[in-house]
Amino acid sequence: MMYRVVRLHFKARFCKTFLKTFNERSHDILRFPGCISLKLLQDTSSPSVFYTLSCWTSEAALEAYRKSAIFQSSWNTIKPWFSEKASAWSMNSIYENENAQAKTDENVFNQ
Repeated sequence: MMYRVVRLHFKARFCKTFLKTFNERSHDILRFPGCISLKLLQDTSSPSVFYTLSCWTSEAALEAYRKSAIFQSSWNTIKPWFSEKASAWSMNSIYENENAQAKTDENVFNQ
């Protein structure tokens, strides 16, 4: 598995529009072959900065997505909203584990 982190700095006036757009298109990304998971994170000290964290079966799957019409359309839509150039990092998974009790507690809390 590999992960892709992308940092996106938006002009403040476009944050709500970005969130709406992400919500509309995230399902298409998740259905893309090789996509295991997708998260959107917001910086705690800079609310105009967002991070996407996606997990892919392979680098080839990620590259196929990056060349797809889904990616190109989404990127062309959001790029004019940036206040800074986006940054991206690809990483291989070395160790993964989850606290099962914390997930159970979280699920109970969210009900």
